[in-house]
Amino acid sequence: MIPRMLPRPAHSARTRRASRILLALAAMAALLSVDLPDAAAVPPLGVTAEAGSDPTANRVGALFAGSLDGGHFCTAAVVHSDDRNVIATAAHCLDDPDTTVFAPGYRDGKAPYGTWKLTGVSIAQGWTDGRDPDEDIAFATVAPADGGTARIEDAVGGFPVATGQPDDVTVTILGYPSSDEAPLRCANATSLFSGTQRRIDCPDLSGGTSGSPWLADGALAGVLGGYEGGGTVPEVSYSAVMDDQALELYREAAVSAG
Repeated sequence: MIPRMLPRPAHSARTRRASRILLALAAMAALLSVDLPDAAAVPPLGVTAEAGSDPTANRVGALFAGSLDGGHFCTAAVVHSDDRNVIATAAHCLDDPDTTVFAPGYRDGKAPYGTWKLTGVSIAQGWTDGRDPDEDIAFATVAPADGGTARIEDAVGGFPVATGQPDDVTVTILGYPSSDEAPLRCANATSLFSGTQRRIDCPDLSGGTSGSPWLADGALAGVLGGYEGGGTVPEVSYSAVMDDQALELYREAAVSAG
């Protein structure tokens, strides 16, 4: 005789479903924890510390004169474009584009994602004609310095570009002082120094940090530069406001990249 299977109590089925849900949530939390930065590792607002090596920092790099042996003098960051080969920096960092190379993720003398030569620049006429500090934002296209065909955004990703930020938007700055071999990080609320310039209080952002990206929720909202070339003391920095003119330069670079 075939034994009759007794029906399972309803509460047992609910218990098993609840257990599966809890296990799924635990697995999801474990996966998310891999991608989220340790909150304790992020310095408080207004404090500058060495940036960790992570996907955000790897999109930022140092600008060198000719090669890694030439010393780094400015900072730049990869921004998103259809052709995946555009960087953003301060206009005053691009006085010699033919001899400038970019090393994203540079650290301790090494360029883990290679070096990239500049193949074109997009600079506002106001900067070219009169070095207008309100136009001290620029974009450039890059290609592998070794003559290859790789695309920089494929290697490290790229930041979106954002305009229309609130006057007191909080930004994160990542930049390379010329005396350091690793990037520094500082986040703080900004204020409008004028209708065309932003100001931020962050210590130790000395020479070499010009061109550093100002990131608002992961999007480029400015670069260190503008008024006083970005500031005459390392405790206070400036950026020209990312306005429609800057957005047009970005679009110009993205089109020329294609």
